[in-house]
Amino acid sequence: MKALNDTHEQEYNKLPEVVAKAPGRFHLIGEHSWFFKDKTLSMAINLPVYVAVSKREDSSLHFYFHQLNDRKKSSSTAVKLKKEDKWANAVKAVVYGFTSGGYSLGGFDLTIYSQILPSAGFGITTAVKVAAALAIKELFGFKCDNNVLLQVLERANKLFLQTANHIADNYAALFSKKDTLLITDHFKNSWDYANFDFPDKKILLVDTKVPRWTVWNEESIYEPQYALLLGDLREKKPNVYGGWQYISDITDINEILDVVSEDIHRKLYTMLREHNDVLEAREGLIKSDFFKFARAVNDSYVTMRDLYDISCPEIDWILKRVSELEPNLEQVRNPVTCGRITGKGFGRCLYAIVRNSDVDTFKAKIAEFEKIFGFHPDVYEVLPSDGASLVRD
Repeated sequence: MKALNDTHEQEYNKLPEVVAKAPGRFHLIGEHSWFFKDKTLSMAINLPVYVAVSKREDSSLHFYFHQLNDRKKSSSTAVKLKKEDKWANAVKAVVYGFTSGGYSLGGFDLTIYSQILPSAGFGITTAVKVAAALAIKELFGFKCDNNVLLQVLERANKLFLQTANHIADNYAALFSKKDTLLITDHFKNSWDYANFDFPDKKILLVDTKVPRWTVWNEESIYEPQYALLLGDLREKKPNVYGGWQYISDITDINEILDVVSEDIHRKLYTMLREHNDVLEAREGLIKSDFFKFARAVNDSYVTMRDLYDISCPEIDWILKRVSELEPNLEQVRNPVTCGRITGKGFGRCLYAIVRNSDVDTFKAKIAEFEKIFGFHPDVYEVLPSDGASLVRD
């Protein structure tokens, strides 16, 4: 990538020795249910992050994010988490992930090049970490396979950043394949694929630019006793993907969940619905049945909005416009479009999957949104992409 090479050379007076890239991504369904060992459906997208590195003769670490025109420094022997370092903490976390695992590395210069900034979401911070891990591994000749890289990322997240290690994020960045969606099974710590074979559809990601906001503390449901309750609602089903599903009898569900408050009850019931929607969406993908897939996506959005309390009027307005692209609004059982808010927290992003012929109409609605709400969204047409890799000349 000439622009990246030129940027790195201009910044450090040397060409990079290694360049790696990792895809952005979004989660279609199930990003909130990782704690309960359920499943997540994700898509890596063709909005990559590039990381270029070259060795230094000392132990210093120099970081440069081209699009932010921001520079940070650290040391390979004593990386420290600093709130003000923001994006650079992701790279320092990877350095810690290696050194805490017994790897010895020297100083290096690093350049990040990404058209999408971390503040937008879309998995950019994870892509920075994964691309940096690949680049550092290659630069210093570390002999480690993907399982070791996953351990590096886990230490980076849990021990350095003091955050949860979302394996669906890591798997999507590392293992995704072009034209497929990736399914993470949190119970088995495994991943699988399903083809996205709908050539008459366009995938649109929207960063609404609506300020991030919080209506409740999502971590309040991440408690062992709640996981045990959901465990009591599982039943083995050898013929079901993954080997189990949640029971469907609402009387039995209420009997078990009635020991918690009404609010927690609704949130936990959402997890049951989400797992079912992942299974339904996968079946639609496997059978190339867009109607089935879209029904699962739309059901998940309604659940997120009405039961999980994650949405806002602005996002609801856009997704209502997506539903209005249906040629016959009475045929909701066979939707030709679908869409949903996306993001683990209370973010500002959504995705829509529409017919090729509806893209211009959708973008016109976004222009209308700008006039009504005063925000100026970014809209990206994306494709399912390959996972991380080294970039060869």
